[in-house]
Amino acid sequence: MKNYKNLFAIALLAGATLTTSSCSDDWAELNSNPSAVTTGTPEYLVGQAILEFDPSSYTYWFFNAKNFGYCLQTAVPSGSVTEDVVEGSQQQGFKNINVQNYVYLLKNELSKFDEEKAATYQQYEAILNVLSTYLGIYDTDFCGDIPYTEASQARFGGTLTPKYDKVADLYDLFLADLDNDIKVFTTAQNQARLTSQDVIYGGDMTKWAKLANSLKLKIAARLIHQNFEKAKQIVAQVKSASCGVMDGEADNFLFNKCADNNYNKDYAYQTGNGLGTLYASKTYIDFMLKNQDPRVRFIYAKNSWNSKVVDSFLKAGKAVPSFIMANVETEEIDGKTRFKSWKGLGEPWVRYHGYPTDFNVGVDDAFADWFKSDNAKYDDQHSYNRISYIQEEMLRGRVDFTVPVAAEDDTKVIQDTEDVPWWGMYMSTAEVNLYLAEFAIYEGATAQAQAYFQKAVKASVEEYDFLAAKNKIPYYGKTYDYDPFEAVIDLKEGEVETLLSMADYQLTGDKAADLEKVFLNQIIHFSLQPVEMFVTGRRSGCPKFDSDLLPRTDYAANGMPAEHYPRRTSVSEPVQTDLMYDNIKAAYQSQGYSTTPGKGVLNNERVWQDMNAPQWGAGPIVK
Repeated sequence: MKNYKNLFAIALLAGATLTTSSCSDDWAELNSNPSAVTTGTPEYLVGQAILEFDPSSYTYWFFNAKNFGYCLQTAVPSGSVTEDVVEGSQQQGFKNINVQNYVYLLKNELSKFDEEKAATYQQYEAILNVLSTYLGIYDTDFCGDIPYTEASQARFGGTLTPKYDKVADLYDLFLADLDNDIKVFTTAQNQARLTSQDVIYGGDMTKWAKLANSLKLKIAARLIHQNFEKAKQIVAQVKSASCGVMDGEADNFLFNKCADNNYNKDYAYQTGNGLGTLYASKTYIDFMLKNQDPRVRFIYAKNSWNSKVVDSFLKAGKAVPSFIMANVETEEIDGKTRFKSWKGLGEPWVRYHGYPTDFNVGVDDAFADWFKSDNAKYDDQHSYNRISYIQEEMLRGRVDFTVPVAAEDDTKVIQDTEDVPWWGMYMSTAEVNLYLAEFAIYEGATAQAQAYFQKAVKASVEEYDFLAAKNKIPYYGKTYDYDPFEAVIDLKEGEVETLLSMADYQLTGDKAADLEKVFLNQIIHFSLQPVEMFVTGRRSGCPKFDSDLLPRTDYAANGMPAEHYPRRTSVSEPVQTDLMYDNIKAAYQSQGYSTTPGKGVLNNERVWQDMNAPQWGAGPIVK
């Protein structure tokens, strides 16, 4: 993928915009900044919309990513799972508004042109519509019904109180719009060209057409429990479309917004908003390690226990956590037990560990090696992280990293302080083929499903390797010359083939078992996209109880049945002075939402597309 430079040094378009915090129910007033740019060229408006496009946010990563992980048991709190885990979804704002503002700004600018000239910008409009549709799907995943068709138009004579559109109606609208966008991308003549303003595809409309067509699969996947026949029809249309779908690195919706090394050109989450630590669960890590899945190295950070840290503990006669010691070969030197080598898969695999999913074991001495801080302390000044957490530099740019050193070497500071603007993944070849594999299983086409599945997994590994290289995450391409046993995390020749040869990656024709394998890989692939991960777990019932692959732990005996885990984000009572008060109340009433969640409320009061889906842990519904 080409790394197009950010050429948007123009002042940020900050004219009057209609905004909302959506699920937090505050519909902002129309604001005007007299000093802001309120007009712009079509090229600028498209470029700025692309830069404003971003599903992530502070709330998304600091709060909800953890909560979604807890729901799926891909993540575990640092104090172990307790009753406090349930009903933990924070309110989240609408993201679609960020692009829709530019949709209507562009329409307004084109209305000033004569008909012939305006017609040369059809592809510009189609690009913004594709981005807006993506975020519309994202917002409905959280909130259900949202303001969409009447939103963001007040400054152009529209209403200050836009209606809430039903999810089912929006899906129909999205599909119709995407079909029209594909037509525009593939057939429109005499179109104004985009080049550097398009930091995604460099103005290549064939790739935008593939993205639009591929986006339809997201909708199909969300319709399986509401209108399965329609979902199948969508998939058939996608497969037969002449424009094709994403098929390789050049097609992927992966991009770097800001090639220039300038903090002011980083957007949304990617600067200094912080990241709530997101620790992996043991079952999740163990599944990937069992199958030698290289993605574990890109999704999660190595723990702090390099060979020199382990050796320093052994030399001093201090206990090493048992699950770390299980991978250590020792020798006796001068009467002391010393580190000799790593066992098993060796570096870097032995540096990835998760927390057990057992209930409230943070107070249990039997689990002290995982949860008691003293079991990871050398002394009062030196403590070492045992558990792998989400790799922060895969989520935001410009993150400094310090290599852990043994207490005896604490004057040696090894840091990586290179500022790297962030590369993100929004949709890709892997995601497309995972959906196609899922629907092939529904159709009983096992051989075809296997082909899609293995293509998807291969693509996913390579996409993560691509992002790891671009984001220059720790230990990618270098080992910092400290630990002689340390190994780089780069994808190595033959690793994909090894992964694909594992029994857990072979489809057998047993629909329930095959769907579980595909859904688990959807969840893994979406590890850095927690909403997609959450939606996949929600519609699939995976990870499932009593699974032979990646089992879900049942907390029902501890007062935490699956029915208590949320299926959507929470909402709060709107204030009566809010212009949108009546619309918000009506939207809640029509969807059956309450504003005072208790145990099970956010599970029972589901968004439309989640109705009839399996309960957490129930496993896939075979169609």
